Amino acid sequence: MKPLPDLRISRLHALVGQGVDAIDTPALVVDLDAVNRNLQRMTGFATRHGVRLRPHAKMHKSVEFARMQLQAGAVGLCTQTVAEAEALAAGGINDLFISNEVVSVAKLRRVAALAHQLKLRGGQLAIAVDSAEGIERLAQAMQLTRAVIDVFVEVDIGQGRCGVPPGAPVLELVRQLAARSTSLRYAGLHAYHGAAQHLRSVAERQAAIARAADALRATRELLQAAGLAPSLITGGGTGTFGNEAASGLWGELQPGSFLFMDGDYQRNERDPMQPAFEPALFVKSQVISVSAQHAVCDAGLKACAVDSGLPTVHALAGQPALATEGGGDEHTILRPVAASGDAPGLPALGDTVWLIPGHCDPTVNLHAHLVAVRGGLAAGEVEAVVSVQARGVW
Repeated sequence: MKPLPDLRISRLHALVGQGVDAIDTPALVVDLDAVNRNLQRMTGFATRHGVRLRPHAKMHKSVEFARMQLQAGAVGLCTQTVAEAEALAAGGINDLFISNEVVSVAKLRRVAALAHQLKLRGGQLAIAVDSAEGIERLAQAMQLTRAVIDVFVEVDIGQGRCGVPPGAPVLELVRQLAARSTSLRYAGLHAYHGAAQHLRSVAERQAAIARAADALRATRELLQAAGLAPSLITGGGTGTFGNEAASGLWGELQPGSFLFMDGDYQRNERDPMQPAFEPALFVKSQVISVSAQHAVCDAGLKACAVDSGLPTVHALAGQPALATEGGGDEHTILRPVAASGDAPGLPALGDTVWLIPGHCDPTVNLHAHLVAVRGGLAAGEVEAVVSVQARGVW
């Protein structure tokens, strides 16, 4: 039996050239003008501070946005999974760093195959390790190819997740890595403090990175004394990259969320040493029910990840201020927020409500496509429908 065509895809691509009103709900929408401003601010920062920019693609998970970042001056992209790296490589991205540990034999064979593929195209693959067993398994897998993979030893600088402690444990692992076969190339240290990204105050974030930098500086000196100085230290995120750049230790920054931003990052106190970024990722929703005290829109848990809190309402000119409450898989409850001296208001049945997700990365992972709009949310047009090629976990 011949399969029926996917009418959803046809409807999406038919949106190109139409106004934002034509986008059905719920839909994940990207404001391209805001994206470009965010990207220009970040690339300008990296240029002024003499650091490399390797944005994290686990946020947008798409070849198109990866290409945009490379064209703006990024040296390559980070991914967090083998599958993300494969998806970007299939789209022509040639410089990739899997900034995570991989120990599965099956996945490491895929890593070796990807390293070989990128080598044939003049590209390069890198990966992180934090154990002797991980190095051994990677070396065994790389015997399947003549390619060389760049390997970064991950240092736990405060996240308390992956990585080896600073100091002697790093030196021991670097020695083991440097002694391996020529298919593994010691490329430096991976030092990312994820726990510091969402500390709310500037002072808290500065203090966390200062402690991390002290430990990292001592580790670098230990490696230098042993003749194993790292040629590059890579890390940093959207919440703290200004501190990493100012330290003089990190030569490469890995922020991801700056491109789209989200509600959780917007709750951070802004650090004046970093550029200001604006929200560029929205879930377009429609009010489907109204009562005396609340309204309900059609975007729930299937449209917005809530691990970092519920989405917030992005009110356009003339729209009432609204607070959100969880409503389930298909619904978000909206309640009026009265400004000083104003009567609270609710949207009408059928009105559009724009939501800012609490966490952009897993929200993007819920959607197969991004609708890219030029000209703003109020009166813009759909410029493109972007596939989220690297969504999923495999």
